[in-house]
Amino acid sequence: MVRAFLLMVVCAWALTASAKDAAPASRDPQLEARMLSITAELRCLVCQNQTIADSHADLAEDLREEVRIQLRKGQTDQQIVDYMTARYGDFVLYRPPIKPTTVLLWFGPAVLLVGGVGALLVVLRRRTKLADDQFEPDTDVLESGEPT
Repeated sequence: MVRAFLLMVVCAWALTASAKDAAPASRDPQLEARMLSITAELRCLVCQNQTIADSHADLAEDLREEVRIQLRKGQTDQQIVDYMTARYGDFVLYRPPIKPTTVLLWFGPAVLLVGGVGALLVVLRRRTKLADDQFEPDTDVLESGEPT
């Protein structure tokens, strides 16, 4: 009975030792809502596939707190986004602006899709113009007389 109690105490201690404190939230719900809307537009520099608002990385928590501090100073949303962009570059923006360094990022997938469809159409047109004797015979069909 004593062993079971000690085991439960040790397990409870282990669980609380690894627990983190809750992220500090602002007492002002409007400020917290503005912070969430701003950080929803900024990319987590650690996770890269999440916004700062969604990420649990330590850097994302620090950046959320930095946005809260900027908001308390009276900065506008655009000023905060400009500050983050100046500090971390366009990569921090979840939707980077269209400019010479990001053109491939924005239009590259569409160019590849159009190029792939164009190449497929060219190949299919050429194949329809070929006579049947220009295709390689299927050796499995010739040997057994039936397709496998």
